[in-house]
Amino acid sequence: MCSGLARWLRVALLLPALLSPTSCDRDKSESEMSLFAKDNLLAWCIVPYDAAARSPEQRARMLNDLGITKYAYDWRAQHLPTFAEEIKTVKAHGIKLEAVWFWIDGSSGELLDGNNWLILETLRKNDVHTELWVSFNARFFENISEAEKLAKGIKAVGELHRIAAELGCKIGLYNHGDWFGNPLNQIKIIKALHADDIGIIYNFHHAHNQIPAFANLLQKMKPYLWTVNLNGMRAAGPQILPLGQGDSELEMLRTLRNSGFEGTIGILGHVEEEDAKVVLERNLSGLQTLLEKLGDQNALRTYKPFN
Repeated sequence: MCSGLARWLRVALLLPALLSPTSCDRDKSESEMSLFAKDNLLAWCIVPYDAAARSPEQRARMLNDLGITKYAYDWRAQHLPTFAEEIKTVKAHGIKLEAVWFWIDGSSGELLDGNNWLILETLRKNDVHTELWVSFNARFFENISEAEKLAKGIKAVGELHRIAAELGCKIGLYNHGDWFGNPLNQIKIIKALHADDIGIIYNFHHAHNQIPAFANLLQKMKPYLWTVNLNGMRAAGPQILPLGQGDSELEMLRTLRNSGFEGTIGILGHVEEEDAKVVLERNLSGLQTLLEKLGDQNALRTYKPFN
């Protein structure tokens, strides 16, 4: 009986250690729980916004050098002929194509133009399943009533949703400004379509006028929010400002983290006259300064010096 009791005591003493995660598991879970960890970042606005005019191969190497494993592909018409090459190159470099910019120009009177169809066909041929970040030229909703804008938005997004689904892709609604860029209008469209696979892509650099309302707006967007692209924030502008040089982004990051948002965080290029790598490095450094102020040691531990 005594030996049985002794065995029971030994098991009881060992049980907490057996059930506790190892230090390796704890480190992993801490990184995964940190919204701003390096592996949760994607690069955005680095194709047309790059004074170095990098090729797909050079761009992939740049992302490898910076330790960024995801990006969203933006473009101008002159970049689309090498889109298929871009897809193959980033895959070879272990970089995930998180999304593709999907601009609806509307000038032809048709929903989709030649650029849109080229993107869709390239994704189909290369069997790529990704997000399409959708935004509309302001003219698409000009000179019609509020009710007509909503009806037109629902019809257009519904058609884009159908087309994307046929390719195994999803669409995210992008706050580029004007009527469609208002997240409250995007939420109305999503609700009307009863689509739980349509998301919102929220960009700080298109939201300087929403700084005071950000906390309330975030709560409304959160059920649909996939990605937040960061930028230095100052109500008076300028539109593009390095992280850490504004007066509002620190509190906005705190609000975002405390909200429980679990999506992806974007690091911005978007400076046409500068080397994209320099701009990304500046924003990565600014983000780390902000994380130090937030006391987010879990995220900071995932950052390493640039190559």
